[in-house]
Amino acid sequence: MNLIQELKNLGVNTDEGLQRVGGNLSLYERMLVKLKDMIKDSPIQMDFDCNDYSDIIEAAHTIKGASGNLAVTPIFESYSEFVKLLREEQPEQAKKILEKVLPIQEAIIDCIEKNS
Repeated sequence: MNLIQELKNLGVNTDEGLQRVGGNLSLYERMLVKLKDMIKDSPIQMDFDCNDYSDIIEAAHTIKGASGNLAVTPIFESYSEFVKLLREEQPEQAKKILEKVLPIQEAIIDCIEKNS
């Protein structure tokens, strides 16, 4: 199975993502690698306990934007909700969203690593 099909199986809207880069598969794959690197370089941790969530919101917002641009839907939608909840000062609910997306995110990262 190739990268695009595996990502589709993980809920990524690869058709939309490819459309956003003019159908350029090579560019799309390079951008997916950059997304993977971004997530690995600045992971959002489950054990955040603080009163100021600005750094976490900023990192999550960056991941949300990059994943949205590439139509990596499961990550985009989860981080959108995560950021919203933190901005509304609902960290426990945000942690629940993060807890659900981390295994999916890891599967997407593994898929990109394996196929790049």
